[in-house]
Amino acid sequence: MVDLILIYSIFLSLIVVLVPLSLYFVFYKSKPVVDRKLPPGQTGWPVIGETLEFLTNGWKGHPEKFIFDRMARFSPHVFKTSLMLEDAAVFCGSAGNKFLFSNENKLVKAWWPASVEKILPSAKETTNQRKMLSRSFRPESLRQYVPVMDMMAQRHFKTEWDGMDQIVTHEVTQNFTFSLACKIFVSIEDPEEVKHLSGPFEKFAPGIFSIPIDLPWTPLRRAIHAGNFIRKEIIAIIKQRKIDLADGKASPTQDILSQMLCDEESQNIAEADIADVIIGLLIGGHDNASSTCAFIVKFLADLPEIYEGVLKEQLEIAKSKAPGELLNWEDLSKMKYSWNVACEVLRLAPPLQGSFREAMTDFVYNGYSIPKGWKLYWSALSTHKNPEVFTEPQKLDPSRFDGKGPAPYTFVPFGGGPHMCPGREYARLEILVFMHHLVIKYKWEKVIPNEQIIVNPMPKLAKGLPLRLYPRYA
Repeated sequence: MVDLILIYSIFLSLIVVLVPLSLYFVFYKSKPVVDRKLPPGQTGWPVIGETLEFLTNGWKGHPEKFIFDRMARFSPHVFKTSLMLEDAAVFCGSAGNKFLFSNENKLVKAWWPASVEKILPSAKETTNQRKMLSRSFRPESLRQYVPVMDMMAQRHFKTEWDGMDQIVTHEVTQNFTFSLACKIFVSIEDPEEVKHLSGPFEKFAPGIFSIPIDLPWTPLRRAIHAGNFIRKEIIAIIKQRKIDLADGKASPTQDILSQMLCDEESQNIAEADIADVIIGLLIGGHDNASSTCAFIVKFLADLPEIYEGVLKEQLEIAKSKAPGELLNWEDLSKMKYSWNVACEVLRLAPPLQGSFREAMTDFVYNGYSIPKGWKLYWSALSTHKNPEVFTEPQKLDPSRFDGKGPAPYTFVPFGGGPHMCPGREYARLEILVFMHHLVIKYKWEKVIPNEQIIVNPMPKLAKGLPLRLYPRYA
């Protein structure tokens, strides 16, 4: 159910702040460029455009409706709209994805809504930041963390699942992925310190892609305050880590932060900017991965035959281990069926619904003129749930990822091009470790059979997916 207070706040904000501005846009905004064949579409209300409809479709559980309605009405390739107070074109399908990802820093560049820039001032990643992140998240850099993930997963299931008749899935998966991120990114392991950071992070997601109105009662204002608090905490950790590295009290490879600070690129990056990079990674650890883990639990409850397939694979791996022996990189490479299942969950409920680019110059796409400065949005759902791309798109079918898998630019849960999510390999590792312990320890059933899905901005079950747990003894 949509939060009524949130809806009231949005409309009150529109009345107080935006409606007067609409007069400016109606009477004084510069005339549209003539002799240009712009993409077909509509821009909606003055100032706010179609942002509210874009967001409310997600709150109602079907974010793809905004995209597919306009693909059917205007064009299956590209249509114009107005989102986040900006003129925008939505690029659809694998061809649209390919065009945007392939023309990064040529015709288009990354762009974030004003709400994101207010929360994370360093959201605009520099080349130095991208190089530093890429090196820190290479497979050879991450493989050392697999045993750590295994130890923390065992501890998590022992403390938060064992002996419980019922759990709320989204809560426990958030606890797991955020605790893991704190340990591997910044070596924070004490539960009280983790809790100290996790509270403010809960205010981030609703503000990230909210209407960019900075007033006391809005999600944006709450997210800005949370961001300021967390940034101060992370900068303090960075300052202390630099001292510890210089004194030999910290290892250059103990966590992602140490790897970043020992990277030559970090010398040219301000501490506040490094802090924002870490915050961005922790957001992924708090929301993105936990959403995927929760939906894996949901679909395994819905599909017993898929659960049995994952269980069979994971039991074979468990039986190959000596008592007390931890999982390693090679074990995870054997989890092919489990990863196919996870990929199907990522297709059906991608934590990254899409993102924006900005036109660096005028160009023509599919016969339509795209003006310089327009914002360009690509949507994972335009391919993930498109029956012309994936037959029976609402069906979870792990065999889609057998062999070469889906066609290029159709499966894009981590984006693509130079701005593809640098943490995609890290996500694969933590998801597989989670699945391993989940299925060998438990069976479960949903308390609410047809629980509503909401997207704000990550997908989530409306009541958090409560489960009845049944220990499974091997």
